[in-house]
Amino acid sequence: MKKTWIYGAMAAGLLACSATVAADDAADAGAEVESAAAIQGVTVQYAGSVMVFQVANIVVSGQFAEDTYQASARFTAAGLAALFTDADIEAGVSGYRDDNQLRPWRYSHLNHASSKNRIVAIDFPDGVAMPDINPPFGSMGEPPATDEERAGAADPLSALLAMGLGAVARGESHCSGRLPVFDGRARYNLRFEDGGTDRVRTRAWSGEALVCHAYYEPVSGYEADEYPSDEDISRPITFWLAPVHDGDVHIPVRIRTNAGFGGATIVARSIEEN
Repeated sequence: MKKTWIYGAMAAGLLACSATVAADDAADAGAEVESAAAIQGVTVQYAGSVMVFQVANIVVSGQFAEDTYQASARFTAAGLAALFTDADIEAGVSGYRDDNQLRPWRYSHLNHASSKNRIVAIDFPDGVAMPDINPPFGSMGEPPATDEERAGAADPLSALLAMGLGAVARGESHCSGRLPVFDGRARYNLRFEDGGTDRVRTRAWSGEALVCHAYYEPVSGYEADEYPSDEDISRPITFWLAPVHDGDVHIPVRIRTNAGFGGATIVARSIEEN
């Protein structure tokens, strides 16, 4: 499923976050909500592959302040995939932080390679995710997401950042519960299940990592030919999360999704804490 592959690939960059917000509007938002000096920052570079073929480069870097955060991810096609697509997707978010709870203020993403030059943005007045799409989509799905469904929903980056901060944890588990997400058109849930720990080794990091399974649950905002199959829904995206900043934040060092031909694996190639 195309959406699941893109989602998994962007997720790889995600939990590290970024200081460079994608679109101009998002950058302005970051400047407005920045109310304290950044106390934690990290930049991660990833490579994505299908079987043995590299298909994507992902760069993510982010900053957490005491009461604000900002994050972005850049996804570009590489290797074999570059023969079939010139995808160059940049996403960013700025918002407020209350301990491990994140409240996004402005999210946006843009495919630089698309001739439509469409900026998909989301504002969050009173906690309701409101799309700001320019130029607008031809359809917002059948049926489109309602105000009630978008109430309390986060953008994709903030939802996954919450996992890295442990905000989805219940009890002693670092990974459990369910988060509502809105990506500008599609409304879905991420249902998390704790996978324990596992030894992982990548070029950037090796050690005992937390394992978190994320299941995709579609709600609304899909065209008939976009709706994920039962098989797609039954297969989780699995994250191997490693601690940075003395364990205050966890970032994915390996991600595996079985959706689509051959599935996809995303691994961290470098991690820089700042």
